[in-house]
Amino acid sequence: MGYGYLFYIVVGFCFGSILFGQIIPFLLKNVDVVEASDDGNPGTFNAFTYGGMGCGILVLLLELLKGAFPILLCASRIGRNSWLFPFVMAAPVFGHAHSIFNKGNGGKGIAVSFGVLLGLLPIWQPLVLLIIWYLLFLMAIPEKSNTRKSIYAFFAFGVSSAFIVKYKTILYGCLLISTIVIHKHYLSAIEQN
Repeated sequence: MGYGYLFYIVVGFCFGSILFGQIIPFLLKNVDVVEASDDGNPGTFNAFTYGGMGCGILVLLLELLKGAFPILLCASRIGRNSWLFPFVMAAPVFGHAHSIFNKGNGGKGIAVSFGVLLGLLPIWQPLVLLIIWYLLFLMAIPEKSNTRKSIYAFFAFGVSSAFIVKYKTILYGCLLISTIVIHKHYLSAIEQN
């Protein structure tokens, strides 16, 4: 049974490693968002900023899909009850943050995290928690740095998951995702200074 989960971990990591935020703007607009942006992030925000609305929407949809797809497949075929399932959840986010196709460099993992949580539906609590915290910190907190807002949002998401998410394997997956995204944002903040 463990081999099945290992398969989905590898698939999730490989899917996560595909940096649509860098590929799509380059293919459609001949723009390298890593070079064009101040933060060098091959993510959805920079795809919107440097590739335009259509490019950004396409990237967002692909990022959500690459997060959701391995989770949906794993959950429907072998379930969510193994202690390995949290790693299945974390794999697309970790792959995005440390892409094997980009020498270990990648994005910050926000959109793909939402995709992973979409893949858990009909279990909706983790997705709703992340939406609430992310919108709260993004819009309501007068912090200038989006990096700090994301760190705060994912920290709050991880803490609140411990009280709201009933399934242990999903809770541990949420904690892993929070840790990966916070760590990646922290590394990005250090590189920018």
